[in-house]
Amino acid sequence: MAKCDELLARARRNPAGLRFVELCKLAECHRFEFARQKGSHRVYRRIGTSLLLTFQDVRGMAKAYQVRQLLDVIDVHDEGE
Repeated sequence: MAKCDELLARARRNPAGLRFVELCKLAECHRFEFARQKGSHRVYRRIGTSLLLTFQDVRGMAKAYQVRQLLDVIDVHDEGE
C-alpha cells in the first residue's frame, strides 16, 4: 500500500507529471479494474459501481485532466475508507 500512497501523493503534487502506467496502477489501487482498450484509450470500471474512466497514453504520459478526474473520484468515494 505504500507504493499506492506514494503514487497518490505524486499525482496530487503534479498531475501533468504522472506516467500513463502509474495512472493505471493508481486506478487499480483504488478499486478500479481494467475493462477494455481501443488504441491508446484504456477504460477502467470501478468495482461495484457503473463508474467508468478513460485514460489515454500520450507518448508514455497521462493527460493531466484524466489524472484530476481520478483524484476527484478517489476524494469522493474513498473518503470513508
